[in-house]
Amino acid sequence: MNKPIRTMAIFCMMLFLALMLNATYLMYVKADDLNDSALNRRVIQESFSRERGAILVGRDPLAESKPSDDEYKYQRVYSQPKKYAHVVGWFSYYSQAGIERTQNAVLSGDDSRFFVTRLVDMVNNSSPKGGSVELTLNPAAQQAAYDGLNAIGPDVQGAVVAIEPSSGKILAMVSAPTFDPNKLASHDLGEVAKYDAKLNNDPTQPKLNRAIQTTLPPGSTFKMVTAAAALESGNYDADSEVPGGPTYKLPQSTKVIGNGGRNCGTDRISLTQALENSCNTTFLALANELGAEKLRDQAEAFGFNDTQLEDLTGQAASVYPEELDAPQTALTGIGQFEVRATPLTMAMVAAGIANDGEVMRPYVVDEIRSPDLDTLEKTPEKVLSRAMDSGTAHDLRDMLVSVVSNGTGTPAAIPGVEVGGKTGTAESGAQRKNYAWFVSFAPADDAQVAVAVMIQNAPVANDDIAGGRLAGPIAKAVMEAVINQ
Repeated sequence: MNKPIRTMAIFCMMLFLALMLNATYLMYVKADDLNDSALNRRVIQESFSRERGAILVGRDPLAESKPSDDEYKYQRVYSQPKKYAHVVGWFSYYSQAGIERTQNAVLSGDDSRFFVTRLVDMVNNSSPKGGSVELTLNPAAQQAAYDGLNAIGPDVQGAVVAIEPSSGKILAMVSAPTFDPNKLASHDLGEVAKYDAKLNNDPTQPKLNRAIQTTLPPGSTFKMVTAAAALESGNYDADSEVPGGPTYKLPQSTKVIGNGGRNCGTDRISLTQALENSCNTTFLALANELGAEKLRDQAEAFGFNDTQLEDLTGQAASVYPEELDAPQTALTGIGQFEVRATPLTMAMVAAGIANDGEVMRPYVVDEIRSPDLDTLEKTPEKVLSRAMDSGTAHDLRDMLVSVVSNGTGTPAAIPGVEVGGKTGTAESGAQRKNYAWFVSFAPADDAQVAVAVMIQNAPVANDDIAGGRLAGPIAKAVMEAVINQ
């Protein structure tokens, strides 16, 4: 064989080898990733022709597939679309989101645990059926959260998260503004594209799940974290005298911060009084004394600087910043500077305090069932961290009860029930309105629910934006919905 022929033969052999390697890689190594890709139109078109499993709250389907008389055979239908949109998500020809995306293998029937069922379907020449997913959400709490946000006004932007402190179950998750997933799941693909473009171009970002994807300054609700760090240091208890007074001058700065006219004494006050009246002067001084490292450690014990929710994609990490100087450290003590939190994280803070200092991993998928309704998996409860000693958690819990009974948190008071809570109103800059927060739990001695409410934008004057006034009644309604069942 002459040299040119030999060279060409080797070259062709290498091309053939490369082709075989690529085919092997795609068909075996990358098969699952390609099959699950949201861009895989063939798989999606096939899924559109299947009977997907239901997404349930209790026995009520929030999403189910109904027979269709078009080429796709089944139409995905959402029974309470706007109320559950950000959790349930959607399944469209173009994209998927929420539980529809994260549990797609189960809902479409492709999960490996359905092997026997799929084999029987194949023998019978039947289309695969999907399994069902039951969520942890409490319908009454979800309704109360949804109604509460809508009552503020048509242009409200905000979110509500409620958690069962002892387990980590998410009982409510609502984001506003919302959207209609039925319009994204339609088989009229032209109309789907138009509606999707409308949502994507809307400056209020209705697709955004503000409960887990928006981080904002938590304002005075972060004083719960600062108080926890002070109690955990061993140098303070509920009755300890701490700096009060009408103003505080930031270290290394000429900036002076006041208390907004609240009763913070003239010199020193008890830590309980400081929390009741949300005294900036106290928590600025405490933060500066404790230092950034202790505050960061305490914040991270509650879930900051990490993500915990595995059932939904896109969770943003709440942030306690690095490399702080003295004035910046002081400002973090009142939830300002670069401290940022999601409503989910602030609900976890309240839940951890209410649960004797233990923070449970949050979850929203309760059970996964086969097409034959056999339970395949039940999500186990898991301790995420011990944020504080049970004794100091008890002390802080009593202090937060006093905030609702005697301080700024009275809008969340429930007759006959001890409620713990904390208000927050965070500055957002001269060009934007303030943010209103309220975080709470009840009943205090055996908490069934912890709630975080965040109002990012409200159709009211900036001077009327306050955590207690705007967010407190929503938290109260959600707590009552859980307690009164």
